[in-house]
Amino acid sequence: MKNNAIKDKQNNVTHMNNASSQKDRTMLDIRSLIKTYENGHQAVKGVSLNIKKGEFIVLVGPSGCGKSSILRSIAGLESISGGEIHLGGRRVDTEKPALRDIAMVFQNYALYPHMSVYDNLAYGLKNRNVNKQDIKAKIESVAKTLKIEDYLDRKPSKLSGGQRQRVAMGRAIVRDPQLFLFDEPLSNLDASLRAHMRLEIRKLQRKLGVTSVYVTHDQVEAMTLADRIVVLNQGEIEQVGTPAEVYHQPASTFVASFIGSPAMNFIPAKLDKGNLEVAGQLFHLPHYSHLDTCNVSLGIRPEHAEIATADAATQTVVKLETTLTVSLDISVVEPLGPNQLVHGNVDGSAFIAVTPEVELNQAQPLTLSIAQSNLHIFDQHGKRLTTRHQHAKAHNQATA
Repeated sequence: MKNNAIKDKQNNVTHMNNASSQKDRTMLDIRSLIKTYENGHQAVKGVSLNIKKGEFIVLVGPSGCGKSSILRSIAGLESISGGEIHLGGRRVDTEKPALRDIAMVFQNYALYPHMSVYDNLAYGLKNRNVNKQDIKAKIESVAKTLKIEDYLDRKPSKLSGGQRQRVAMGRAIVRDPQLFLFDEPLSNLDASLRAHMRLEIRKLQRKLGVTSVYVTHDQVEAMTLADRIVVLNQGEIEQVGTPAEVYHQPASTFVASFIGSPAMNFIPAKLDKGNLEVAGQLFHLPHYSHLDTCNVSLGIRPEHAEIATADAATQTVVKLETTLTVSLDISVVEPLGPNQLVHGNVDGSAFIAVTPEVELNQAQPLTLSIAQSNLHIFDQHGKRLTTRHQHAKAHNQATA
């Protein structure tokens, strides 16, 4: 009895320590955030999100999904209609923007045109009554990090787009904030410079270790920059996960369509106790044997549809256990150098395959093979179906 009591006490202490550790690691805690505009449009619908210290989070979604409204609400540039925002353990949604210890990098850079680069960098520090010597030291350090030492005497109009973006980032860095916010900072740059600046931003964030929230509509930016991606749709979160998770295990057809280029293909199918009926074939999926008859959408990424070898095309019993084959009626082939996009339809559904650059007879159907591990199953509402293992795990957790 005594030993059990001691053990229970130790477990309680461990639980309390774990909870305390989790709390210490949280930098930004968004709780049931709602933003409704005066015209009645609800841009953000009860979003909750917990961001750890040092994390790089990317909010991604189409225009109007609420990502910029969330960012501006965090910064205090817009008042919220409901919910709470906590930063570093304190509630900040009731505080003025200047008191939140947040620095924001805007899409249009927001530099003062009449000031030199040095004065733009120093502006926020002067307002906080930092002494001149410390300001000079901070600016010299940041300018060296961002490689803008040679531009400190120039006006913004004399800088290139990439240089202006570095200055805007420098102005945020010198403040040494708890949180960086980025509002589509690369959208005004050309493609090659955008790719270069993506790398620069990620390297800089890792070096500084500052918690960052980045907004973009570009899924390539999201995949390359993020520790975790938050996919938004009509003011709600569709999925939160690492780039690998949202790519390999999209929570919905919306996420599957938005993340990945070209977008995922969808073919109507029927599932019954693990037997998938699709494009006139029966294919066994043992991980879904717990599901009764239902209509589903079979998702296949274009890059996972490979040109079938001769033995795969014969659809032997062994092949059917591991690989699905489909017949693509070709309409157009787009060459892309080492690869090509093969457009057509599978059983009446539009379909794109990414294949190596090979000569194809467009008058003949192309047999494609897809590994079972690359098949995605979604229900009639567009939500990802859980496997038997996932279903059992969820049931055990619910009854524990």
